[in-house]
Amino acid sequence: MKIMIRRSPEAGLSIYVPKKDLEEPIVESEHEMLWGGWIKIANGWVLDLPEMASDTPLPITVNARKRGEGADE
Repeated sequence: MKIMIRRSPEAGLSIYVPKKDLEEPIVESEHEMLWGGWIKIANGWVLDLPEMASDTPLPITVNARKRGEGADE
C-alpha cells in the first residue's frame, strides 16, 4: 500500500494512508534509520518499509507492506 511518511513537531514521525484516509504516529521501529525494517503505528498496524538511504528526505511516499491477517496492499 502507498503511504506518506512525514515528520511534524507535535507528533514526530507519522504516516498517512490516502486509500484509508488514515493518519497515525509511528510508535516503534525496527531500525533507528527507519528504512528496510518494520514500523508500528499507533493503531497497532505493523508495516514493512523498503530499503532506502538513511538520509532520504521527508516527506516521502513509499510502498509499504502490512503484516498480519487480512493485509491490504
